[in-house]
Amino acid sequence: MDSVIFYTKDRCSLCDEAEALLSLFNSQYSFTVMKRDIYSNDKWLEAYQLEIPVIELKGRQLNCNEINYDSIERLFKQS
Repeated sequence: MDSVIFYTKDRCSLCDEAEALLSLFNSQYSFTVMKRDIYSNDKWLEAYQLEIPVIELKGRQLNCNEINYDSIERLFKQS
């Protein structure tokens, strides 16, 4: 089973939308989601402050500007 890392923060409407999109793939692909609040780790905050939400699967990442249904589907198919 794959692990998807989801970089997020509280009260983030883009993050909520990305998480909802990600959940649409639960029936097609077997994966777990590890949510990481960027404010709980200085390295994550520095790396992703302007990029969240970020979806990562097997080292490949999609940032806030890249996340949509098609890009998430490609991410799973490439992995």
